[in-house]
Amino acid sequence: MNDSVTWTTRPETAADADAIREVNLGAFPTALEADLVEALRTDPAWIAGLSLVAEAPDGTLAAFALLTRCRVDDSPALVLGPCAVLPAYQRTGAGSAVIRAALEAARVRGENIVTCLGHPDYYPRFGFTPASRYGIRPAFEVPDEAMMVLALDSTAPVPSGTIHYPAPFGV
Repeated sequence: MNDSVTWTTRPETAADADAIREVNLGAFPTALEADLVEALRTDPAWIAGLSLVAEAPDGTLAAFALLTRCRVDDSPALVLGPCAVLPAYQRTGAGSAVIRAALEAARVRGENIVTCLGHPDYYPRFGFTPASRYGIRPAFEVPDEAMMVLALDSTAPVPSGTIHYPAPFGV
């Protein structure tokens, strides 16, 4: 695999659930993220069309990215995650392709704020910046550079306040 692979990205279908679980189980050391995705599917925070997959040329589901509803105080926002890539497809562009597709799907829906708790060397490539720059913070302790926000519409106001995650996140 190399970076010249063209990834097919699309919203998940009901038939993808088992493969998405396998991607998350392969990408993470425990089943926490896979279980979280399954819990979010039945939560009011779930938004149809904002759970995306990337397919390898042979049709294998290689990567996954999920956006669900959260709030910044009383303002609607999205949370990015879990995002996962099967180990065989890591560092091939599959993860970037599916994240970009998820963010574009959110933009098309008219969403603006996307929050992300993630690696500060990875997510800025998508436009994420420290949430503290907007006065946005989680309700728990986390390194400032790991809690990030992306404004999809640079002309829309960005709320400040505390991020309220969907119940399945357990925070």
